[in-house]
Amino acid sequence: MQENFAIDAVARETQGKGASRRLRRQGLVPGIIYGGGQAPQRFATSHNKLEQHLAHEAFYSHVLTVKLGDSTQRVILKDVQRHPAKPFVMHLDLLRVTDTDRIKLHVPLHFINESTAPGVKAGGKVSHALADIEISCEVKDLPEYIEVDIGQMNAGDSLHLKDLTLPAGVEIPALAQEGHNDTVVTVQMPKAAAEEADDDDAAPDAAD
Repeated sequence: MQENFAIDAVARETQGKGASRRLRRQGLVPGIIYGGGQAPQRFATSHNKLEQHLAHEAFYSHVLTVKLGDSTQRVILKDVQRHPAKPFVMHLDLLRVTDTDRIKLHVPLHFINESTAPGVKAGGKVSHALADIEISCEVKDLPEYIEVDIGQMNAGDSLHLKDLTLPAGVEIPALAQEGHNDTVVTVQMPKAAAEEADDDDAAPDAAD
């Protein structure tokens, strides 16, 4: 089920570090909307409400709605700048989009059927090499996540980027580059179990 994320924003005319500090003291986060053949727009939005949105995984890979004055704009999140030591969002960058715009965006991976994988049933452990991947697609085809089914994996098996099942219209840019078929997930046998299996396979010593 897709979430409907709406950001309530107010226009800001001033810029600079001093103006941004004043906004933050008021509980607001400064940001900018750009792209779409239009002039950039500076805005501010509630820090508390923004943090509630940021707590949702889907917020990072979803088309968002910005309500700014009497207008609404469709955007995607391009960057979130956080304070290096405090739990504060410092700035927000948003990119205007339309359904036919082609974009690159990182989306999360959702792993399914781990408990039914033969390798897991045999005592193997699932090792996730990636938590998200960069995809390329038109905005209308943007998925909130990519599902990775590991239900058929045996101990020692690995899945790579080229093994993923992608929704229609979605590509992985890295695969266009030689040597970038990265490992996504592996089922590994614990070291002790693997050594025990090797011992079981070894031929018995001949009797003297």
